[in-house]
Amino acid sequence: MNYKISKEPIVIQEVIDKVVERNAGAVTTFIGTVREMTKGKKTLFLIYEAYEPMAIKKLEQIGSEIKERWPDVETAITHRVGKLEITDIAVVIAVSTPHRNDAYEANRYAIERIKEIVPIWKKEHWEDGETWVGNQLETVSYPKGKPEEVDIND
Repeated sequence: MNYKISKEPIVIQEVIDKVVERNAGAVTTFIGTVREMTKGKKTLFLIYEAYEPMAIKKLEQIGSEIKERWPDVETAITHRVGKLEITDIAVVIAVSTPHRNDAYEANRYAIERIKEIVPIWKKEHWEDGETWVGNQLETVSYPKGKPEEVDIND
């Protein structure tokens, strides 16, 4: 399973192993971690939640989109949910292609699309309060922690 939502810490090498193959001349990884400072505020920890069936479907969609643009690519994505401490790994994206430039481009495409379409929400806990962040682009707020209604056919 190349596309996964995990409640457990992500093992980077396991994600990489899903894309390594004999014709790959490049393997790129993106490792997204929990940072301490966000917009001048000190983060204590994050809590990620996801609508898992749809999140996996959307991760698979991203993989299909990448395959259309870069036919020789292999992609694997694992995103963690639950409570994450500072420096914990939130997401790992591994991409392999015959040539390095395609691997870089496909990997960047994956993280940007995750932020656009995958139903994963986070609650930021700061020294002076907490806030649910809506979509990962932070353009929509979900005060109750998730959208009121989710259409799994999107």
